[in-house]
Amino acid sequence: MRDLSRASGMSLAGLYYYFESKERLLFLIQKHTFATVVQRLKAGLVGVTDPEEKIRIFILNHLEYFLANPAAMKILSHEADALNDGFASELAAVKREYYRICVGLLEELKENCGLQFSTRIAVLSLFGMMNWIYTWHNPRIDADAEHIANEMGNVFLRGVMNGNSAHTGRSH
Repeated sequence: MRDLSRASGMSLAGLYYYFESKERLLFLIQKHTFATVVQRLKAGLVGVTDPEEKIRIFILNHLEYFLANPAAMKILSHEADALNDGFASELAAVKREYYRICVGLLEELKENCGLQFSTRIAVLSLFGMMNWIYTWHNPRIDADAEHIANEMGNVFLRGVMNGNSAHTGRSH
């Protein structure tokens, strides 16, 4: 909280006036982040019928948000265990919704293309690929979110589809 006080220019007492604890502040940051990502994803999926395109939208939405908000990604990655049961359970519900959306998208792809793979392993692998971007992405030398999302989409979809794709993504 002291670091945040210094960075924001707000007194420590002022911060505690608005946020009774560091835990409450971490919870609000995480809840806002997931709610925003889910809301943007749902809006991006409206009217899209192609299962591959839906997964690409999922990936792009995730990367766009977290490349634009790397501090939020660091908080999600490193402070998730800092929440007590009340905050943790409420946040877990939002995380489950995001996870379930991804599961649904992959189940739709499997059904549409007659594929066999573990949806759970595929979803968790996709999150693993996307969530570590904050550790290596350098905007001065690395591509933008759209290009990276296309590349990650190609790697992921070629893997789960094992060559069964009608199309393999856009070229940039």
